[in-house]
Amino acid sequence: MTEKATIGTARKREIHAGFIPLSDCAPLVIASELGFDRQHGFSLALHREASWANIRDKVDVGALDCAHMLAPMPIAAHLGLGRATVPIIAPMALSLNGNAITVSTRLYEDMRAADEPATLAGGMQAAEALAKVVRTRQAAGREPLTFGMVYPFSCHNYDLRYWLAAAGIDPDNDVNIVVVPPPLIAENLKAGRVDGFCVGQPWNSVAVAEADGVIVATKSQLWAMSPEKVLGVREVFAEREPELVRDLVRAIVAAGRWLDEPANRKDAARILARPEYIGVAEEILARPLTGALKCGGHQADIVDPDLVVFHRGFANFPWRSHAIWLMTQMIRWGQVREPFNLEAVAERVYRTDLYREAMAGEKDAAPASDYKPEGSDNGSSHPHFFGGERFDPATALTYLDRLPIRHAGAEIEAFATLNR
Repeated sequence: MTEKATIGTARKREIHAGFIPLSDCAPLVIASELGFDRQHGFSLALHREASWANIRDKVDVGALDCAHMLAPMPIAAHLGLGRATVPIIAPMALSLNGNAITVSTRLYEDMRAADEPATLAGGMQAAEALAKVVRTRQAAGREPLTFGMVYPFSCHNYDLRYWLAAAGIDPDNDVNIVVVPPPLIAENLKAGRVDGFCVGQPWNSVAVAEADGVIVATKSQLWAMSPEKVLGVREVFAEREPELVRDLVRAIVAAGRWLDEPANRKDAARILARPEYIGVAEEILARPLTGALKCGGHQADIVDPDLVVFHRGFANFPWRSHAIWLMTQMIRWGQVREPFNLEAVAERVYRTDLYREAMAGEKDAAPASDYKPEGSDNGSSHPHFFGGERFDPATALTYLDRLPIRHAGAEIEAFATLNR
């Protein structure tokens, strides 16, 4: 083999992956730090990015082969939304849960004054207290509250909007919602530029530790075992290097399995605390990672092993039903107007076939179906779905049509003819 060919082969087995400093970047970090990548014959080169827009743009131009991505981002790229120009696929999920909704200490006290039982109950009920504050401010002619989220095509945006709307708060008219990159969101709360936010950990816990905010809802309280981050891969890269992508999936699954051992979570916090990764104090990172969450204010501390899940419960499987739910929210909030077939997009973007191929040698590595219902009738031990709602991907538009608050431009009927 010539020297030139050797160099080319070595380059081929290196994967450039972007990540945002969040607790759920852990599978990529652990895969690199503990050598799961090298065990599978390749090297992960990790690139810390400041915002999801940076991730989008660098994957788009090919500066990154893949990235830690928000679950809706590959779908948005396929639909040509958010300035994306190249197809992105998700051959696996990186994590479930992991977000929280935090309000400023001032707003928290207003919520307690308006409805203390609902505020202290947290989760979906806390939004009821917030609704009373919003109505009081409207009656007094005060300016709307401002909430931060990290990216328009994000579970953070959809979780926050769902939470608000369930309590009768119109996210497009009763409050302001703005985009703030995750590493800056706690700082924006401290400065008073936002009154609350929905973001992934550890930035909720940073706000609590600095006494600037109070966590009033975790994602696991809103929708248990819900989608959050995926591995976004340039489709052309996956087509050019299918075996390398399979090795990448196997390595990250191994990292997720390691992360889901409770005894390893503190070690993970120690690694993630390093400045090249998240750069936040280890003890702050450890709280949400170990499931022992301090919420601040008068809220009870939470002990929940499902605050973030990296492997168990098919957490790495790219459920196409998750993709369909995400698309219902894109339609609901007017982000997409041109009708399309939801199932066809789910199959093109959420590549369960690639995941199954990669994990074919492992027993019980994937579920029997690519789709599952959500809610109290789904037969699982995790029934929570937005306060008792139910979602069946087979009747996605019927589900969407019964949601009372949605963007004025959400034309559900236009989608019906292509989704029968």
